[in-house]
Amino acid sequence: MAVTAAERGRDVRRRLLTAAAELIPEVGWNSVSTRLLAQRAGVAPGLVHYHFPSLAVLLREAAVGVMREVVLATAPGLATAETVDAGLDLMLASLDAYTGTDPTSLLFIETYLAATRDENLRTELAGLVEEFRDALRSWLAEHGQDDHHQVAAVLAAAIDGVMLHRALHPELTSPAVFPVLRRMLAPGTANR
Repeated sequence: MAVTAAERGRDVRRRLLTAAAELIPEVGWNSVSTRLLAQRAGVAPGLVHYHFPSLAVLLREAAVGVMREVVLATAPGLATAETVDAGLDLMLASLDAYTGTDPTSLLFIETYLAATRDENLRTELAGLVEEFRDALRSWLAEHGQDDHHQVAAVLAAAIDGVMLHRALHPELTSPAVFPVLRRMLAPGTANR
């Protein structure tokens, strides 16, 4: 069966996005060049700009794509969590997979740093965080959490912060963080 031009194009885009997601944590956002990216993806450098309007657009799409997968992977688990404790435990346990120095953690750190200088990236990240907050708000409201809007915002920031701080404080594992966040959620929640 012959491979079509469209299929080849999708494959090249996928390889470029994968290469970008690997290189950002390895060399840092600002050190990813068109040449390095093309070399990692196994394509000619000209294909980078054929498939993406700029290197910045490619890096944004790759980083936000990985972050979206990580952040939104908790939503299905929250839907099955019968109590606030169970949901909190699930979210924190998923963070234990990230050491703070692993590629995904470093991608998050590099992307947040790059967002301070890239308005489009900042806007995309804000949208992703808002999606996560929406999922938390709904889940918290279903479990009787008072002021679920504010609690969701603080909880999302706390979870994000744990991931970002893990490299500095490896002891920030779920057993250490759970009791602290649980106390934050305690008012208005009867472990439903």
